[in-house]
Parts: sequence; C-alpha cells; structure tokens
Amino acid sequence: MQADPTFVPCPVEDGDELYPNGIFVFNVSRILEHVARRPAEVALVRVSVNSFQRWDRPLVDAHVEAADLARPVVLAEIAPGRFNLIDGHHRLEKARRYGVEALSAYRLTAAQHVRFLTSASAYLAFVGYWNGKVREAEEADA
Repeated sequence: MQADPTFVPCPVEDGDELYPNGIFVFNVSRILEHVARRPAEVALVRVSVNSFQRWDRPLVDAHVEAADLARPVVLAEIAPGRFNLIDGHHRLEKARRYGVEALSAYRLTAAQHVRFLTSASAYLAFVGYWNGKVREAEEADA
C-alpha cells in the first residue's frame, strides 16, 4: 500500500460514532453513510457469530436487548485477509444470547476503510502496519 500524500483525515462531527483500535480511530458514522449511499461498493456477507471473540469491554444490557439483528455489522480488514469487527458489538452479543448463528456484515477492505481514519498520523501508521503484514506474509510463503 502506498501512502497518499493528499490524504485528508475523515472529519469528526459532534455525535459521530467512532471506533478506536489503538492509534487507528475509524469514523463509523461516515462509514455507514458511505455504505447507505453506495451499497454496491461494499461486500455484504454472512458471518458466523462464533467466529468472533466476545467483546472485552462491558456492554449495557439494555443496549444489547435493543440491538437490531437485521442491521449488518461492520468489518474492517486490518491485515491482509483478517477482518475486525468495528461496529456491531451489541448485535453480536444479542445474537449469541438468542442462539443466532450468523449475521449480515459489511466487509470493507483496507483500501475502502482507510479514508475513514480520523487522523493523518493514524493513516500513515496504518500504511506502515499494513505493509509490514504484507512482508510477513510474503516471507512466510517463501
């Protein structure tokens, strides 16, 4: 992945939902707006509920119960072929509680989700991180 010198961080407005993953902070609100405007550009897949670890932070039971299982969760490719859940932890927990085996998910590739990072430093760090993961995979295959 080549760093784009013209990269502009995704703006954050009051009320935006953000997902922090270390230095990488994704603007989930803007991701969902993008998907709503251009649904054909993002893969919609079914994912096994059991393929995700339980969220390590406390979840509010009322929010879990209110979660809409018909709404797709959001996955972001954080290493080649490896996707992390960045939106939908309450839906995932509700699915577990009710024995739902699979959920719909929007699956964004790295090239699709980097534009939703909220800082230039996070963007540059992600490019370096991604390229390191690509090198590791190439060395493992050699």
